[in-house]
Amino acid sequence: MDLYVPILVLAVLAGGFAIFSVTIAPFTGPKRWNRAKLDAYECGIEPTPQPVGGGRFPLKYMITAMLFIVFDIEIIFLYPWAVSFAPQTNDAGQVLTSGLGLFALVEMLLFIVTVLVAYAYVWRRKGLDWD
Repeated sequence: MDLYVPILVLAVLAGGFAIFSVTIAPFTGPKRWNRAKLDAYECGIEPTPQPVGGGRFPLKYMITAMLFIVFDIEIIFLYPWAVSFAPQTNDAGQVLTSGLGLFALVEMLLFIVTVLVAYAYVWRRKGLDWD
């Protein structure tokens, strides 16, 4: 249990600092309100009027979100694979085998082809054009 005490102390300090920062900020921060600060913020562009009760988002938002998710998942899978695919060597420095073998290489190539299909779809739907 003694090994967990520093982690618990750090968690309590972090939580205390977060709560203190959130509660003290309204009292200490400047309050210079203007129309621009009270306006909705959409990625640095002027907000577009929405119909009452919401409305449909443009397809570009969804395509960009899908692209982000696809590449995020790709990185999540590629990084550990690359680390474990490192070659194994003996004491003399000679390469013996790779950690995963040919099967893992073929599986990763299939995964990358699948990701490229998603990338081609987004490219074809003009999801990469930022007008």
